[in-house]
Amino acid sequence: MSTINTHAAGAAERAERIVDTKPLLFGVLALTLFVAALRLFEQAFGWTVGLDSFAPEFELYWINLLKAAVVLSIASVALLAGLLWRTRDRELEKLSPARETRRLLYLVQWLVVFALALFWGLSFFSEQTAVWHMTAVRDTDFTPSNIITFYISYPLFSIIGVGAFFYAKTRLPFFAQGYSLAFLVLVGGVFMTIPNVGFNEWGHTSWAMDEGFAGPLHWGFVFFGWMSLAVFGVTLQILGRLRQLLGNEGVDALLRR
Repeated sequence: MSTINTHAAGAAERAERIVDTKPLLFGVLALTLFVAALRLFEQAFGWTVGLDSFAPEFELYWINLLKAAVVLSIASVALLAGLLWRTRDRELEKLSPARETRRLLYLVQWLVVFALALFWGLSFFSEQTAVWHMTAVRDTDFTPSNIITFYISYPLFSIIGVGAFFYAKTRLPFFAQGYSLAFLVLVGGVFMTIPNVGFNEWGHTSWAMDEGFAGPLHWGFVFFGWMSLAVFGVTLQILGRLRQLLGNEGVDALLRR
């Protein structure tokens, strides 16, 4: 009986090591604090020094923020992708089922943070931008709300998405052996909201001043934003691989819990 209990305790300990939620908690906390800081900055300086683009204060608080955001976004995605590629697992064929399962669960956590970043970017800040433009007269394309939304929150979720893609590509055999169409649509599709910003601002400046949220000029954001639904395809691929790793008995055991 003691031998059985020892084996059971060892199995439980191994299971705990496979499921590690610390990265998820850290990611959610860091993202929440970052978004809160953005919103507080916007609350403090949006209306006080953000309505006149010709004022020196606008240059100090908002144009400098824009420049920093563009530089940091480019540097961050290059550094993250480069680091994940440089530290890639070069012996994936030797990866044990336990370690692969652990990495698959890390990928799931990465996608959860990605989904939360999409909410803040495509929902919270985007709808806030629509309200801003319907209540304030703008004299520049680089309004405080636009800078926060288009040049910080959009690149943020794109960087997280690229990180998830490179993590899967460099550390998981299933995704390393080819290119997941669902993953490409997910990451590439939502990234295309950033180039669509250029079309949107050009349109508003040149020929469509109406800020109606459902206007044709905004359809590109909806089209590319809906590509985030490809996350369900990626999830199915992850679940399929987990089923292969666990086997029918493992899956049945989880369902009975």
